[in-house]
Amino acid sequence: MTLADLGWDDRWATDFAPYAAQGLLPARVVCELRRKFYAVQLDEGEALAECAAGFFHEAREAAQFPAVGDWVAVARREEGGRVDLRAVLRRRTKFSRRAAGSEAIEQIVAANIDRVLLVGSLDRGVNPQRLQRFLVAAQASGAEPAIILNKADAAGDPEREADVVRALVPGVPVFVTSARTRRGLKALLSALGSGPSRTVAFIGSSGVGKSSLINALVREHALPTAEVRDKDGKGRHTTTRREVVVGPGGLLFIDTPGMRELQLWEFDEGMEQAFADILGLASRCRFGRCAHETEAGCAIREALASGLLAPERWASYRKLRAEQAAVKPRERKPGALASKPGWRRALGDGGGTGRGRITPDRE
Repeated sequence: MTLADLGWDDRWATDFAPYAAQGLLPARVVCELRRKFYAVQLDEGEALAECAAGFFHEAREAAQFPAVGDWVAVARREEGGRVDLRAVLRRRTKFSRRAAGSEAIEQIVAANIDRVLLVGSLDRGVNPQRLQRFLVAAQASGAEPAIILNKADAAGDPEREADVVRALVPGVPVFVTSARTRRGLKALLSALGSGPSRTVAFIGSSGVGKSSLINALVREHALPTAEVRDKDGKGRHTTTRREVVVGPGGLLFIDTPGMRELQLWEFDEGMEQAFADILGLASRCRFGRCAHETEAGCAIREALASGLLAPERWASYRKLRAEQAAVKPRERKPGALASKPGWRRALGDGGGTGRGRITPDRE
């Protein structure tokens, strides 16, 4: 693969110019291996990259470290065939979440993505609040979101369930698919488009079939998959690291470990886009500070009474707004952050297991 195959363009070349003047080489991160180590793709091939020592002196946030999809500046070592990772180019888009723990630490799930596919499973029912929470994060990423309802072969009436979801997420494309029967894959690929600049991230819980979907779309067994446990319907966390897979037409798919929960990192922009209809209704209330409870002339209450606004959607909006008001990021002192447990978790250090692999969230 060349850099052009990975989406390198004139804008990236312009951003990279200061590093080129230093004799550094451009590369894209295609896999996170363990803390400080990454597989990167250069114009002449793939290499193992390690964050140079300067990274830990200059970085003040976990989000400043590389993530899958990042464009980076690297320097070749004289021996061993490895490269030193010196800098991360400014991201155009990013799907983030707040890392587990009490500290306010941003964790980058995927960077420089064009589409975010939020994958759910029809064999376990749709959770409206969870779905809309993921949608807020997707809207805040800067990438174009879409929803995939997978495992249609295990649902009694998948289209009916899809219609329920469409009512909850107006304006967001919803696709019904089955990796097993290949239902809906052609329509999904058509909607995704083609071209090496198209990077697509698959986000969702474990066991919803993200890796199986990518395998079906690629028509190869590029990623390992595992059956969902019969006793509780939970996935077995086959994907334990984030990596890029080349799909048809030059599309780039980023597979990610399953998420047990998603703590939102950026609220404002994501909420404005994910709930634009509710904000539009609220602007038509008679009173500017309408609480949408007992006030006369409340457009929200009228929309709920008429069926224009689904009660589940309104409940999700209120819950997320309450969470937004409650979140007060804790200030952290700069320096020596790499030694903190929260910092290591955000970098995918495996929680100090000693193996250093990125571990998926447990359900």
